[in-house]
Amino acid sequence: MRIVFTGAGPTAVMTARELIDAGHEVIVIELEKDKIERLSEELDCSFLQGDAGKPHILRQVDPKDCDFLFCLTDSDQANIITALLGRSMGFKRVVTSIEDAELEKLCRELGLEEVMIPVRTMTQRLHNMGRGLDNVELSTLLKDDARFFTFTAGKEEAVRAADLDLPEDSRIVYYYRDSGFHLADEDTRFKKDDEIVILTRSEHLKELRDRWEPKQVEDNG
Repeated sequence: MRIVFTGAGPTAVMTARELIDAGHEVIVIELEKDKIERLSEELDCSFLQGDAGKPHILRQVDPKDCDFLFCLTDSDQANIITALLGRSMGFKRVVTSIEDAELEKLCRELGLEEVMIPVRTMTQRLHNMGRGLDNVELSTLLKDDARFFTFTAGKEEAVRAADLDLPEDSRIVYYYRDSGFHLADEDTRFKKDDEIVILTRSEHLKELRDRWEPKQVEDNG
């Protein structure tokens, strides 16, 4: 695969190193020349100096020939702008990292489907460790266009799983009730406040968000 990183922070460097060792082609776009000079001695990859939020910089990596664009600078605003630009320029997949969880809704509204919030991921991981749970990240098991979507059931969803009328190629795989984990099948009957997890295709995410995310905001308000 051909993978582009914007920003050369610790997460980008560690991930890039592992991908390089696995035989993938990596390109790092970094604004600071000194940082590039230092990292070029330890990373066997290509570097491009400049602001990835500028079209003429991003165009130099041939976006349509790249499999991933990872936006990992220390600026949420820069990452969002670069992600939008990358999507419009033809990167196959764009992953956006943000620190401010309040910006997640904005990212969704802008059509940025793959958003990472490191603080939330760490919190969930530590919470699971405290409960003695295995910390395999489900997202690492997803390939191609498979995606997970989660929503909290309201009164209207207190029905059988088979009656929820999901998009094609979408399945409810499990749910949480009173902090307990349960596998689901077509005959499973949900209750209000169940946290339901759907396995679907990326093309259906907007339909699912339009259907349930506004309802979640209303229920929480």
